[in-house]
Amino acid sequence: MNRRILLAGLAGAPMAASMAACATVPAPTASRTLKLVCFNIWHNQGDWAARLPLLVEAIRAADPEVIALQEVLEDAAVGLPNQARTIADALGGYEMHFVSTDLEGAPRRYGNAILSRLPVLAQESRKLEPLNDYRTAIRIRVSVDGRAVDIVNTHLAWQPEAAPVRAQQIADLMAWLPQDGTPLVVMGDFNATQEDAGLTALTGPRFFSALPRGSAETTLSPARGHAPRVIDHIFAETAYFSPGGASVIGATPVNGEYPSDHFGVAATVRLR
Repeated sequence: MNRRILLAGLAGAPMAASMAACATVPAPTASRTLKLVCFNIWHNQGDWAARLPLLVEAIRAADPEVIALQEVLEDAAVGLPNQARTIADALGGYEMHFVSTDLEGAPRRYGNAILSRLPVLAQESRKLEPLNDYRTAIRIRVSVDGRAVDIVNTHLAWQPEAAPVRAQQIADLMAWLPQDGTPLVVMGDFNATQEDAGLTALTGPRFFSALPRGSAETTLSPARGHAPRVIDHIFAETAYFSPGGASVIGATPVNGEYPSDHFGVAATVRLR
């Protein structure tokens, strides 16, 4: 073989090998988005029969993968099945998990629920301290394309002067959660704006709000006599997520009726 040709071939071999190796490395993929809804459904107050289809349509339009519902009621005495189950069945494709301070099997149970159309890997719930405020939290661990994510739903003390109680409830919630590095989203009716001192653990640098301060006027319906305040929130861990947009839903009446006395929050977060 001609010596010049041999040398040229040897010189080109490393480049060819490098190009072949590059061809086998997968291209970076876009971050995975997670679509969420948080909605206080006002149990069976007002005209529940008229409100139910409005709730279902507002949630369906947001197309969430996980839904956090507060003020969920089931009451055998008035023939009311679990409202979260009813909503899940109407939407189709969602697994429902419910928590109440009322005993399992009691004829009347009131609490919070999470609906998920993602695979649920684990579920647990807790009665939050102080127990005399009768508040709960529920956590599900879901698989997001094979990656575990923890999603929590809660509903905190309502009294305007209850910031210390809300702080205690959040501290109890955070101490209860697994400390294994699983990405975390906390949703709920916090009965407080982001400026409330009781929410400091969730409004500090560890979390961001999917609905930033000032981006919405209220999540409470003025038609129900509420002063405008944003008290329904979706918080996601900054280390694992980035914001992808959020909006208030269920804020437009149909034939004079609203889905609830709250508006819902729909958000997309991006899993890093």
